[in-house]
Amino acid sequence: MSRVWTGGHANPLLCAAVSCESHHMVVTGAERGELTLWDHEGLPVSSLRLNSDNDVTCVSFSPLTPWKLYAAHGCSIGILDSRNPNEVVSELVDVGEEEINCLSVNESGSLIAAADDSGAVRVVDMQTEKVIRTLRMHQNICSSVSFRPHRPQSLVSLCNLPKVRPLWTCNLQDTEDSQPQKPGQMFNPPLAHCIDVASCGNLFACSAEDGFIHLLKVSEDSRLRDRAVFKAHSKGATQARFLNVLSQPNWLATGGNDGLVAIWDLSGNALVSNETKSKGQRKRTKAKARKRAEAKGICEGNQKLKEEEEDSLASCSETCGKNEPKWSVQHGEKLNWLCPAVLKGKPSLLVVDQSPNLTVYSMDEF
Repeated sequence: MSRVWTGGHANPLLCAAVSCESHHMVVTGAERGELTLWDHEGLPVSSLRLNSDNDVTCVSFSPLTPWKLYAAHGCSIGILDSRNPNEVVSELVDVGEEEINCLSVNESGSLIAAADDSGAVRVVDMQTEKVIRTLRMHQNICSSVSFRPHRPQSLVSLCNLPKVRPLWTCNLQDTEDSQPQKPGQMFNPPLAHCIDVASCGNLFACSAEDGFIHLLKVSEDSRLRDRAVFKAHSKGATQARFLNVLSQPNWLATGGNDGLVAIWDLSGNALVSNETKSKGQRKRTKAKARKRAEAKGICEGNQKLKEEEEDSLASCSETCGKNEPKWSVQHGEKLNWLCPAVLKGKPSLLVVDQSPNLTVYSMDEF
């Protein structure tokens, strides 16, 4: 069942967000600086046009201060109070080198990361409201960035803030299931549109222009361990969001340029379901390696054991097999944003397309 919220915008929507405290506030951003707060009935509570005509490309609430709202427009970030949303409290100017595409606030609310068209990710200390890190990891547009749950110093773009260097990088074309490049194809490797992190902090989902969803799993020390992909959309996959509003921890919502909205149950995926099994396999691998080291009388057996164990852990799962969505709907419009929410106590999925209206799909059945 779906509902359409109207009357909040005159221009096409680009993004949406929900506050963390009981998910009680919904905000949407649109072209030409439009920003609107909604109640749970789908009625606009307040509308504001930011001082510039730049599009509002991303909105995000602070996890610890749910009334504090950040809105990216152009190279700047506006800070608002959702309790009095008729004016901007303060403005962080020139945070981005070019237009900001995505914002992420860490769990403590102390840092905010902004990804922009130059490929840079800038990290702002919210106590001083100053840029404290500029991370240059991408040669092209950086379209998405996210702090990892339970790791306030780790970004999914992917770097460790104190070291200011990538922990690892991943080329989305380096998978067996990725489509070979065709004549006239304009992406190589496929553009990465959106990345999201599961509540565990170790499982990432990335949507790509080739219609594939890429799953990445990292170890506790943040090293890349496993990869998998599955075909989700016939055209570019623009959105991938873990459904943290459901009791199932590994359900994922995706949306694409084909107008399809789909929900996937990843618990049967080998990369996810074999996590427990893999721990047992690692123990057996460790025991076998120790026995081999002892049988050969290698004095540096501990070192060799470590190397063999690491080789085993680095094995890569490149395919998910045939995946079918748990639920799907042909929304009809190209998708700009997906946002899980709890509205009036019920799990919902907010869908932003290229119209001025917001569509809400109920997830009661899940």
